[in-house]
Amino acid sequence: MERFIVFRLYGPLAAWGDIAVGEQRPTATHPSKSAVLGLVAAALGIRRSDDDAHEALRDSLGFAVRVQSGGVPLRDYHTSQYPKSVSRLKHLHTRRDELLDPHNRIASLSTRDYRTDGLYTVCLHERMRDSRATAETIVSSLLKPTFAPYLGRRSCPTAFPLSPRLIEAHTVVAAIAHYDETDAGNGRAAFLDELGLARLARERGIYWEDGVPAGLRPSRSIPRHDQPMSRTRRQFAPRTEHYSASEGD
Repeated sequence: MERFIVFRLYGPLAAWGDIAVGEQRPTATHPSKSAVLGLVAAALGIRRSDDDAHEALRDSLGFAVRVQSGGVPLRDYHTSQYPKSVSRLKHLHTRRDELLDPHNRIASLSTRDYRTDGLYTVCLHERMRDSRATAETIVSSLLKPTFAPYLGRRSCPTAFPLSPRLIEAHTVVAAIAHYDETDAGNGRAAFLDELGLARLARERGIYWEDGVPAGLRPSRSIPRHDQPMSRTRRQFAPRTEHYSASEGD
């Protein structure tokens, strides 16, 4: 039997970062591995600067996700300002103080994409035991996170309980089925059904990476550049992600 950490992601806005060029900030249709591991790290209280802890978390968990609703795209024309020089502003204590000087401001323009009303079931496969972040610790931290979890960007908070569970099963498909059975009796699944998210679904199915026992045959395999290498330097490596529209073999 394998051990899986299964939890749900839902929010009115989500941004699953893709390769960004210039002022364009695109989003994928489903969660990236880096975003989900970042959410888990935030729950555990791991700071962005702790590369060793992020590396251990990445190596100990395999990633899979079921898309129940990919939502619909939303594009935001985003403007912001920041000071030209930070070194001479160390005596200032607030954002307002930084921007009071009109000669020390730079305007930043970008186009940011989001997904609205996406619903996903994340399934993390325990590849190896990490003594600093066991599966049990991750589940308890997701129930009571140290830092607030969000869906890709800080402007995208979760809008429904994560409801994490540690499930023993042979495959991702079996683990998710067990999770759904438990949800059927507590009213949460019925509430989500009432939101009408199924009508927003574009490409339902399960995505998983190499080494994760999915219990499925992939209909396609594509590279995705979201394997976290360094949070401080924002460096990511490619990995292969498999997809199947079926939830059973």
